[in-house]
Amino acid sequence: MRSPLRAKVARTIAALGLALASLLPAASVRAKDLLTLRVGTVESLDSLNPFETALNVGYEVFTLNYDLLVSFGPNNEPVPGFADKWTQSADQLSWTFHIRDGMKWSDGVPATSADVVYTYNLELTGTKNDGVVGLGYLDPYLKDSFVTSVTAPDPSTVVITSSRPTTKLTHSYIPIVPEHIWKNVTPANIDNFANNVPVVGTGPYQAVESTSEYVRMVRNPNYWGKQGAADEIVIQYYPSAPDTMVAAFKNNELDYIHSPSAESFNQLKTAKNTVALASEGNGFTQLNYNTYTKGGGASTTALQDPAFRQALGYAIDKPTLIQKVLLSYGSPGTTQVPPWEKAWHTDPNDVRTFDIAKANTMLDAAGYARGSDGTRIDKQGKPINLRLYTPNTDPSYAKDAQFIQGWFGQVGIKVSAQVLDEGTLVTDEALDTTKPAKGQLDYDMVIWGWVGDPDPNALLQILTTSSIGSTSDSQWSNAQYDQLYDQQNQAATDADRKAAMDQMQQIFYDQAPYDILYYDNNLDAYHTDKFAGWQNQPVVGGAPFFQDGSINYTLLTDATLATPAPSASVNAEPTAGSSSGPAASVAPAPVPTDTGSSGSPLPLILGVIAIAALLVVFMLLTRRRRAAANEDDE
Repeated sequence: MRSPLRAKVARTIAALGLALASLLPAASVRAKDLLTLRVGTVESLDSLNPFETALNVGYEVFTLNYDLLVSFGPNNEPVPGFADKWTQSADQLSWTFHIRDGMKWSDGVPATSADVVYTYNLELTGTKNDGVVGLGYLDPYLKDSFVTSVTAPDPSTVVITSSRPTTKLTHSYIPIVPEHIWKNVTPANIDNFANNVPVVGTGPYQAVESTSEYVRMVRNPNYWGKQGAADEIVIQYYPSAPDTMVAAFKNNELDYIHSPSAESFNQLKTAKNTVALASEGNGFTQLNYNTYTKGGGASTTALQDPAFRQALGYAIDKPTLIQKVLLSYGSPGTTQVPPWEKAWHTDPNDVRTFDIAKANTMLDAAGYARGSDGTRIDKQGKPINLRLYTPNTDPSYAKDAQFIQGWFGQVGIKVSAQVLDEGTLVTDEALDTTKPAKGQLDYDMVIWGWVGDPDPNALLQILTTSSIGSTSDSQWSNAQYDQLYDQQNQAATDADRKAAMDQMQQIFYDQAPYDILYYDNNLDAYHTDKFAGWQNQPVVGGAPFFQDGSINYTLLTDATLATPAPSASVNAEPTAGSSSGPAASVAPAPVPTDTGSSGSPLPLILGVIAIAALLVVFMLLTRRRRAAANEDDE
């Protein structure tokens, strides 16, 4: 039985391919192997629905799944996203965005201006009359931009109007979702929409598998932008097990890890093929008090008293926390606007320092006397025993709690500390705003953290009265703070905006609904032998992942196909006790191997093999034609 000619040619070329492979580096032959980027984090994904995630890992996933209308560049500047260009009207009351031509969702359906209108109107409708969309974390981006309408004159154009001039629309963190998938989702039922895999988006990667242990994402074949080297991304969760995450990283089971413990991070600084980055954090860790004044929630009314909260501030030794818990990877905290937001942060007056004697004196003066056993008594005659909750995702929170227990004990305040599962803390215990009633949260104190974005509004708004029942975890209300928040939103210039923010930071510090324990550094580490092209965001002093947007995933290259230029150092850390320290020293971008340089025999070998392959194909084709001719002659 005669084999078809094309099968013979295929086998011949395959044989030549094997011969060629023997002359090339083994790493260049991947065949059908997938190049997988494996990322470790101490958080577990709480939802694939971007309006229902409260965690940093949730933002990381949804910015890979979806595009923002305008994305963030290497230094957090506005760059094309779902829209590829935009203009503002002369009166500054409308913006026109052009939606890139030919863009498709990952399922092949055209992505148009109608999707933007649907997404933004979901927010606008849901936030009317102080309503909330999902968990409410994305609400301020349009609400605080004074948006009045979002329309689509044609499939490529979106016009957004506002009642006041605004520049916030070019750095809005609202992902554009596909109307054809989400069309039945409304503000009333959005919390029931799981957005199950496979997720449909326009981002560079799409979630196709999600379990309690990881989420797996594959490259979007319809992505409009630069494609990263990774065929797929697996984000693995290590809640309450950062040491296990680090062990997996050391065994090359992970390529990147976010938020290892300080002790583990120090071990990685000298590891082979490893970059360890301690970068200035765009957030903070706080001790927040339940200040709710309308009954229920906190175990004592003392927490509603600013004088009580201020006195406790003198019983917190922040330098010791930074040294003992963070191993000096952080700086003492003051206001809700971290120093990372350099244009907006202002240190308050009369910064509280550790002084047990002063704390005792202030508590006495505020009317919280000690009982017979030395425990302070509140103004209703009840001994004060504060419940302190911490999430299980970072052991530093529990360590902070132990120190605070001891210091508060010295001023007669008993503290009962408990570590809770992060999901439990958000949904079933202290911070569920629906139990037992809106705003009536059942806790006294929580140690946790917030992460901001390039604009300070995200961190400022969680302290407003309107956030009670949604994003507020202190239940604090202050009319002057609210007024200044609106004022800075409406300010015509950055200078006027900052003047209002300065007052907001001072009010916050004096009233102390939070005590910002520290501005902790971001600790990250990654391997350099599998992937290259790592870039920090911001470029100086940032980190590759868990920043803003997905751009750095798209810049990765295959390290086995390139030779990186030498670098003096691949590890960087801030000066002990500083907020940022020296800029990270990062290896330069990899340079492709020069296979065509003089003296290399590889080009000649490849040329000979190519000619040989062509000759074989020609001979087989000629033989087939001759055979056909002979058959005709017969």
